[in-house]
Amino acid sequence: MHISVDCADPYRLATFWSQVLDLPVGSEDAPGDDEVGIRIGEGQELLFLRVPESKTVKNRMHLCLRPRDSRDEDVARLLGAGASVVDDRRQPDGTGWVVLTDPDA
Repeated sequence: MHISVDCADPYRLATFWSQVLDLPVGSEDAPGDDEVGIRIGEGQELLFLRVPESKTVKNRMHLCLRPRDSRDEDVARLLGAGASVVDDRRQPDGTGWVVLTDPDA
C-alpha cells in the first residue's frame, strides 16, 4: 500500500518527512527523481510524486503526530526541519496542539 503525496520536489519533501518520522528515504532514491519513498511499515510506503501543477487548496489529508518527548521540543524540531506554523493552539496547562505545514505548502 502506498500513501501518495503529489508535490513539486519529491526528494526534498521526502527528506523533510524522513526527518519528521525518523525513517530513512529509500536507499535507491536521489535528488531529481520523480518518485521518492519512505517505508512506514511492512509493505507500506509514503510515496512522494512529482506533478507539474502547483498546490492550490488545502490538503484533504493530514498526519497527526504525537510528541516524542516534549510537545514544544518537537514543534521546535519540526520548525528547524522546514515546517511552518499555521495555527498554534497550545495552552499554558500543556493541552492543545499546533498545526504545521510542510515545506511544499
